[in-house]
Amino acid sequence: MNLSEAKNKILELRELLDKHNFKYYVLSKPEINDFEYDTLMTELVYLEAQFPGLQDKNSPTQRVGNDINQEFSQIIHKFPMLSLGNTYNEQDIRDFDTRIQKTIEIPYQYVCELKYDGASISLSYKNGKLMHAVTRGDGEKGDDVTQNVKTIKSIPLNLQGSNFPESFEIRGEIFIPHKGFDEMNKLRNEAGEEEFKNPRNTASGSLKTQNSSEVAKRPLDCYLYYLLSDNLPSNSHYYNLQECKKWGFKIPEHIEKYKTIDQVVEFVNYWETERYKLPYDIDGIVIKVDSVSQQDELGFTAKSPRWAISYKFKAEQALTKLLTVEYQVGRTGAITPVANLEPVQLAGTTVKRASLHNADQIELLDIREGDYVYIEKGGEIIPKIVALDTEKRDSTITKLNFIENCPECNTKLVRVEGEAKHYCPNEKNCFPQIKGKIEHFVSRKAMNIDSIGEETIDLLLSNNLITNIADLYALTKEDILPLDRMAEKSANNIISSIAKSKEQPFERILFGLGIRHIGGTVAKNLAKTFKTIEALKKASFDELIETDEIGKKIANSLFDYFSDNDNIGILEQFKKYNLKLEVVEKEIKSNKLNGLLIIASGKLSNFSREEIKQVIEENGGKAVSAISSKTSFLLAGENIGPNKLKKAIDLGISVISEDDFLRMIE
Repeated sequence: MNLSEAKNKILELRELLDKHNFKYYVLSKPEINDFEYDTLMTELVYLEAQFPGLQDKNSPTQRVGNDINQEFSQIIHKFPMLSLGNTYNEQDIRDFDTRIQKTIEIPYQYVCELKYDGASISLSYKNGKLMHAVTRGDGEKGDDVTQNVKTIKSIPLNLQGSNFPESFEIRGEIFIPHKGFDEMNKLRNEAGEEEFKNPRNTASGSLKTQNSSEVAKRPLDCYLYYLLSDNLPSNSHYYNLQECKKWGFKIPEHIEKYKTIDQVVEFVNYWETERYKLPYDIDGIVIKVDSVSQQDELGFTAKSPRWAISYKFKAEQALTKLLTVEYQVGRTGAITPVANLEPVQLAGTTVKRASLHNADQIELLDIREGDYVYIEKGGEIIPKIVALDTEKRDSTITKLNFIENCPECNTKLVRVEGEAKHYCPNEKNCFPQIKGKIEHFVSRKAMNIDSIGEETIDLLLSNNLITNIADLYALTKEDILPLDRMAEKSANNIISSIAKSKEQPFERILFGLGIRHIGGTVAKNLAKTFKTIEALKKASFDELIETDEIGKKIANSLFDYFSDNDNIGILEQFKKYNLKLEVVEKEIKSNKLNGLLIIASGKLSNFSREEIKQVIEENGGKAVSAISSKTSFLLAGENIGPNKLKKAIDLGISVISEDDFLRMIE
């Protein structure tokens, strides 16, 4: 695959994964299962690794995830709640150590912990009392599940002693031990109720149960393993956890501190087999740098800390029969073949379906209906087809031929040269495409009209209230109220959400239009470059391909979109409804930091990491994450990493205090 082909494939995968993230996390109505999702994600991870120049901080591979449920109120995490980077073999662990060595010159130690298989939680305490319990959410904010968490007896509501910080957060994992899970299922079985599938999903689902008295009946437990505060007891993560134990927290019993990576590998190898003797599920080992100041020096990527990593245990495999292959139509008309499997248990879940991607994938694997296939879950989480058992193939099984016509509207499929997918070109009359475009438009990364879900879109289309995305803005409460199961409150919420979406910036609208190959990052680049929809519409081919991330395929896609009178009509309707079809520049409070590149490091008294970035930008500066010769100055807080400070001094970069900074912007 050459660079151009890889770029187009990566953009296609990102767009598809964004759609399924919205379906799963926001609407709670996934269209594909874990197996199908991971097949797409694995392909994207591989391509981004092979073509590092095409990596993007907004890629789905960089996302923490999003478990937010609108039935709960949300709380913003004071410290972002990120996920960990994954490793799957010893060499990955040693490579992690090599990266640490390149950044930290002084001696460092590792802390090794078990990776519990449950639901992540963040607890905040003030003056020794539990204030809030919040799920990971999207990493920036999560669901407030305090009342449910208060039913877990291993979580203290009031702390012991008096030497804890006045205010702090502590994070951990809520899980269900094997014994409690088995007893719970035994009772459900006796009552004629369906048994729970596995402890992990049951623990996660319990936190989102509306009735806390029901949650209290569940055998939930919790280990806490990460203390965050502006006033930590010490610079050692390991020591801080020992202090937490004195305050009444249940701290992991299997936690060790090591000086060498060889000792870390020994710990990992030991638990590779010993994990089966534990009274609860674990799916790996977490390896952390012990020193808090060294953690700060190493910093974070957009998705995960650079000072910690997760080793995932080897995947389980299962053999099952491929029963039939069906074909799904996406919003862009892309046809995705899906394998229906004989249900099989794999790492605690039942796998029934698998995406086959495209005709090339079917041809490559020579998959046929009736074949026996091996599936596995990478890292025990995500399933994928890894091989066929050809010895089990029946001699009567015939070769699988890809369909020639759309399964929804029977239009002849097309395949563009250089692309892997077949497409249905009948975008204006093929129902899944019409519906998919509207679902995409209202999605969180586009217009974020959160009161309109898949069922509501079905109702609006079937009742001829809308035919395209512009029709949403003509809806009235009186139009919506007669729909099935529509209450006045729901109708008000829909109209309110639609009105609120008019405030979304130009780049969101551009992404929401659903133009083929225009993902979130490309939409941002186009908006930044051309500023208005009129300028973009008039742009020449050469002007388009000179734009960052834009190639011939995207340029042609834009030309196709703007040459369609129906699309122009939609944009005219948007103007009528006062949507923002041009870039609105951010408000700058002052230009006191104009042109300055500023890096902030260490703990600040008046600002969180995100707040200091915002203040720098509001005053005309640019917040950067790494020191270079172009850096204007280093804003140094407490416990700043010595290497970062030394590098600034060696480069002759000014080092200022927080008080100095405050005087600059007064």
